[in-house]
Amino acid sequence: MSIIEDTKQLVQGAVMAGMSKAIALAPDRWIPGGTPDPLISHRHGHIGRPTTRIDGPLKVAGAAPFAAEFPMEGMVYAALANSTIAKGRIVELDTRTAEEAPGVIAVMTHRNAPRLSPPPAFMSSPKAAGGDSLPVMQDASIHWNGEPVAVVIAQTQEQANHARSLVRVTYEAEPAITSLGAAKARGSRTAMFMGQPLHDEVGDADAALAASAVNVDASYSTPRHNHNAIELHGVTVAWQDGVLRIHDASQLVAHEAWTLAQMFGIDEDKVVVTSPFVGGGFGGKCLWQHQVLAAAASRMVGRPVRLVLSREDVYRLVGGRSNTEQRVALGADPDGRIKAIIHEGVTPKTAFNAMPEPFILPTRSAYASETIKLDVQAVELDMLSNTFMRAPGESVGTFALESALDELAHKLDMDPIELRIRNEPEKDPTNGLPFSSRHIVEAWRAGAERFGWSARKPASGTVRDGEWLVGMGCATATYPYYRMPGGAARITLTREGHATVDIAAHEMGMGTATTHTMVAAERLGLPLEAVTFNYGDSTLPGVVLAGGSQQTASIGASVIAAHRALVKELLKLAGNDSPLAGLKPDEVGGTDCGLCKLDDPALYESYASILGRAQRVSVCVEASPSAPMEIMHWSMHSHGAMFCEVRVHAVTGEVRVSRFLGSFDCGRILNPKTAGSQFRGGIIMGLGLALMEETRFDERSGRIVNPSLSEYHVPVHMDVPEIDVIWTDIPDPHAPMGARGIGEIGITGTAAAVANAVFNATGKRVRDLPITLDKLM
Repeated sequence: MSIIEDTKQLVQGAVMAGMSKAIALAPDRWIPGGTPDPLISHRHGHIGRPTTRIDGPLKVAGAAPFAAEFPMEGMVYAALANSTIAKGRIVELDTRTAEEAPGVIAVMTHRNAPRLSPPPAFMSSPKAAGGDSLPVMQDASIHWNGEPVAVVIAQTQEQANHARSLVRVTYEAEPAITSLGAAKARGSRTAMFMGQPLHDEVGDADAALAASAVNVDASYSTPRHNHNAIELHGVTVAWQDGVLRIHDASQLVAHEAWTLAQMFGIDEDKVVVTSPFVGGGFGGKCLWQHQVLAAAASRMVGRPVRLVLSREDVYRLVGGRSNTEQRVALGADPDGRIKAIIHEGVTPKTAFNAMPEPFILPTRSAYASETIKLDVQAVELDMLSNTFMRAPGESVGTFALESALDELAHKLDMDPIELRIRNEPEKDPTNGLPFSSRHIVEAWRAGAERFGWSARKPASGTVRDGEWLVGMGCATATYPYYRMPGGAARITLTREGHATVDIAAHEMGMGTATTHTMVAAERLGLPLEAVTFNYGDSTLPGVVLAGGSQQTASIGASVIAAHRALVKELLKLAGNDSPLAGLKPDEVGGTDCGLCKLDDPALYESYASILGRAQRVSVCVEASPSAPMEIMHWSMHSHGAMFCEVRVHAVTGEVRVSRFLGSFDCGRILNPKTAGSQFRGGIIMGLGLALMEETRFDERSGRIVNPSLSEYHVPVHMDVPEIDVIWTDIPDPHAPMGARGIGEIGITGTAAAVANAVFNATGKRVRDLPITLDKLM
């Protein structure tokens, strides 16, 4: 484990000096659903300053160890052989030639694999992490095309890769449902998401639609999408003195440790998962079969094992986004007041997981309407289990909803921004809760001015630049606020004025470590270089999941709780001889490496003085926040106004995005530098969703047929224009630090903005993603 400690020291040493004085406000003023956190209004310390990621120098220097870079003595390498049928049984499995190949140590199959319990599927219990609930290599059954049937363990990766090609399998195929049409013919049922049905009704939307003076009623479809993080899914595993140690590329180290413990029948504290650096996650870096198989192989051969999925393996083993068929119907008065919203459709999933694509989620709170009907129907296919992929539901749901809004605006001969502002809800349209903070109108107006929206020509096909047709489009972006119970955080403060914050959180390149170093330094009144933020280790306190754009709020709430406990303990240690004697925790704040009275900074004592008088070298506290009750009192969402300009070649149909602007309302922006990067990254992923990303699924065999980046297209440098981002920076008084999530909102609304711009340029309405040449010629 020394490399983990070395990494922590490297990260600490990479923190830039400067900004040595900060005033941290009262530690306990933020209460879920109650009083705002005063940190949100403080603008004189670290919060709100553009700060370079502290792990940047490590990554540039190649000193940041990723999961497949941890050296272990005696390590061997693994490669997977995958099934080629969608459903059935293995009747013959010949591994003799593979076992005799050079360098091969063993071949693991269902015949000799360690006995394991099925994985608890994600969302089936608080710490479950399995991508599905299927047994992992425990019998001859085949459940999808690509399921692992053998693991080859060899001295080198090249030897393992070669030997897996020598495994011979004969199958007895069974009838499989691999066609969406066939699945729909068998019937559907209301989809469930996070334990709740994906169905909402307010009034009689069908009757209101029929009675509306103006209406649109259209179908939209989106394809399957697959995860393509830069870092391949990799894991380095060893059993040491009865402890399973895993270096993984993970978004949920604590959940993974618990789930693997259940599968292997050992105590949770006998599984240690570390993940200090992750090269992109987006929902895909959770627990799949490869981590389980690597751990089982390591136990079988008694040596450390490294297993890195090839790019093709990722398509075979790691779930992605399911395709959707959506209907959006809008009814309105002649003045554009919406009277009916219907958003319904179907999406496939498997019988072994709990992840339908919840595309109605953005429609629940988007626009005021007297009547609303929302419904997602799920059907089941024999395929790889689908999973979360950046803004599940919202990314594809906003494409349909916001395209329909543009169609309604066109039919009304109304500016599409004016139509959206005219239908701003005063409260949540489906649950009746007040909004915690909603400033999307400000974002629309600021974005329109900056983008030059007033120059847009409403009539399609009227702006040309040579052979290029030019158009502008817009759409609303939205993503809900989540704060999952993140468990405890631990703060250790030394007499020298150095603080260490420990929590099992994750850094996947979005700037988590940097932002929470800033937050902790702000609260404690310390310079950035005096704070160490430890994360990515299941032995640390906390149960934080990096997903749902909720990690910042979850960590923040835990740090607030720990900081309050720390201040309480410091005041106790200060005693009656301190200038702070008799003060309560909410009356003091951190400043200049000590505590002071908020309304009388002259009443001050340094941490060194407090701990010195108490004859303490350090003080350590651990505390957990209260439950996320704020979401019970308020409707909480991030919002954005997305603006796109496209050029469509009049002859070839080629689409080029020439300009893009995102104007966001996401609460307090803690670190503008990393926030801007997150917004742009989401938008770029949205451009891929709009114009090129599509998983080709052979419905005859249930096999993905474009499992590579040469055939599954994602945006490259020449596809992406300069992306402008702005934000309101208005704190949400009901969120920790006033901040709502920003990691996923950038992908929402982007596809619709592109499609709407294409319509403005050409007059052709594309309702089926991606927008490829054949749909515009």
